[in-house]
Amino acid sequence: MGCMDYELDDDPTRVPRDAVWAWLSTEAYWGGWRTREQVETQLDNAWRLVAAYHRPTGELVGFARAVSDGVGFAYLADVFVTGAHRGHGLGKRLIRLMIDDGPGADMRWTLFTGDAHGLYRQFGFAAPDATAMVRPALYRHDRS
Repeated sequence: MGCMDYELDDDPTRVPRDAVWAWLSTEAYWGGWRTREQVETQLDNAWRLVAAYHRPTGELVGFARAVSDGVGFAYLADVFVTGAHRGHGLGKRLIRLMIDDGPGADMRWTLFTGDAHGLYRQFGFAAPDATAMVRPALYRHDRS
């Protein structure tokens, strides 16, 4: 499969939510705690959604979501490329469309990831400097 076998776009109405949910709920190490309703809320409230589709089948094979104030700050989340379609540069193309070719090219971007650091470094991501602080989320799965 080559580069021409894929189409990327940022039309949020085209994103097959069942496919996003299926991947995030079974494959994502970072978000398995979310319910379908929570993922739907995140998709509804996203500033931008970018997706990659396999041209011959129309299947969703890559995805990225961003949250932003629309002016100076954006958060990149839920980036994935499905297993069979990795190794074709789709991760780079998704990030490029989301960040460099989108309305947030001049914004300060942040993300949390446990892997793919090399990919994100290519787009200017680096370890936070002394001006950054993070308050970790407190997930309570048992609310009894």
